[in-house]
Amino acid sequence: MTGATALAVLGLATPAALAAAPDHSVKITVMASSDIHGNALNWDYFKDAEYDDSAHNDVGLAKISTLVKRIRAERGADHTLLFDSGDTIQGTPLDYYYAKVEPITGSRETHPMAKAMNAIGYDAVTLGNHEFNYGLPLLARWIEQMDAPVLGANAVSARTGLPAYEPYVIKTMKVKGEKPIKVGVLGLTNPGVAIWDKANVEGELKFLDLVATAKKWVPVMRGLGADVVLVTAHAGDSGLSSYGTDLPVENAAAMVAEEVPGVDAVLFGHAHNEVPQRFVTNKATGQQVLLTEPAKWGQRLSVVDFTLTKQRGRWTVTAKSSTTLNTNTVAEDPKIVALMKSQHDKTVGYVNQVIAQSKEQLSAAESPYKDTAILDYIQKVQTDLVSRAIAGTPEASLPVISIAAPFSRTAVFPAGPVSVRDMAGLYVYDNTLLAVTLTGAQLKDYLEYSAKYFAQVAPGAPVDVAALTNASGTPDYNYDQLSGVVYDIDISKPVGQRIAGLSYQGQPVAADQRFVVAINNYRQSGGGGFPHVTTAPVLYNAQVEIRQALIEYATASGTIDPATFAEPNWKLVREGVPVF
Repeated sequence: MTGATALAVLGLATPAALAAAPDHSVKITVMASSDIHGNALNWDYFKDAEYDDSAHNDVGLAKISTLVKRIRAERGADHTLLFDSGDTIQGTPLDYYYAKVEPITGSRETHPMAKAMNAIGYDAVTLGNHEFNYGLPLLARWIEQMDAPVLGANAVSARTGLPAYEPYVIKTMKVKGEKPIKVGVLGLTNPGVAIWDKANVEGELKFLDLVATAKKWVPVMRGLGADVVLVTAHAGDSGLSSYGTDLPVENAAAMVAEEVPGVDAVLFGHAHNEVPQRFVTNKATGQQVLLTEPAKWGQRLSVVDFTLTKQRGRWTVTAKSSTTLNTNTVAEDPKIVALMKSQHDKTVGYVNQVIAQSKEQLSAAESPYKDTAILDYIQKVQTDLVSRAIAGTPEASLPVISIAAPFSRTAVFPAGPVSVRDMAGLYVYDNTLLAVTLTGAQLKDYLEYSAKYFAQVAPGAPVDVAALTNASGTPDYNYDQLSGVVYDIDISKPVGQRIAGLSYQGQPVAADQRFVVAINNYRQSGGGGFPHVTTAPVLYNAQVEIRQALIEYATASGTIDPATFAEPNWKLVREGVPVF
């Protein structure tokens, strides 16, 4: 098969075809959102106020809806399509309420994200990794409630190997006086689900390689007459993985573009970045494949324009471009606001319930580089829960220590009434609690790995707090702090040589000393790539949500008093001299 023949089979323009006089050209527009994470309205449930950040971004499907209506009016609704690249039903108290407080699996209520997306008129939605957080029954119910197909070609049954969800959809766009245009859309989700939500999917689902899956299904769509082939991928474009090498590549969007012939564009998400337009050259065909990512939470909408030219009786993509639109330039769609009102009000009422009184204000602002009382509160709750759970077991005599990370620098317990939203603002993820056993040597390795979060700063050099953390791109949520042991982190030393003075109850920790470690499911299952924990013996895994445990602990005591739990046990140093 010649190169020109191969291009023709894949529905791609050959040089000769492009040189031929076109019979007719048509423009179509594809819009894409991603990583909505439960943001239906422009509202911050943790602040109980309209959403705002330092860049004055807005969020939510109500804003997306306004932009979508505008594009449909400008381009013609019959010449537009709308897709989403995943992470839809987890991320805000609104999602949490209808998953845990009043779950849609046990009521006649329609999930707010299904309600909003149906009203906006999505053409297809792809599964993100967070779709699996609340278990397969809730996911199945949400999919039932969606008018649009929910795609995930590489999520297959662990028993049969067959697709567990719809792999693709082909949308037909009518062109007046011409042959219709067929747009094929393949949905790919993230293989990391197998680790991150192991408790929900193990034995039920397997997650295959994105590139191999696309190579299987793209020719199928072309064979069914697709003139344009899109991939909606819940995967960043960097080619890296946060879970190591045990599974297929996590961020494979650009790899799909490079390695799978016949793809016109990849609409991707997962990384929460804004990529208005990027072109990647396909290695087999030399064609330019367009990539775009619309940022998170409904802050942006990707808009992709294709020119299709009819060459010898078939449509061929002859031009393509994309951009992202900022949702802070438009008002919320009043139709979506009205549709969400009842569920939104119910969620606001829930998160504003007072659960305890705090003796003083506790802030997480300095928690990435200082031992703070507010993170010690998480450690205290986790340690107590695990200690009670292992009582009466052979490990009950072992020291119980705890791991927590600074998820949110803006979290605050105000002096006085503390509400559900204050607690949820501190612990923003739906993690569950486990306990594993680690040795002293393994703890040291773990802490050394965690300490790569800090930049190296020479003794006596000025310390710029803004540049101190997130070294090598390590996010705050991948900087773990331990309670129950005492240690210093020497930031003047290179990575791997930073932990000093590791001790327990005044004695140096021995290499073979055993500890029970309270840890969240994301970390224990491999999230962040920390050493030893994925293979460590599991002592406890009752699927208790940590955020809910924090809420229940505060409710039971009625008081949050740092005198009962704050225990500074780690600090940053340089050659033994404290940094702060």
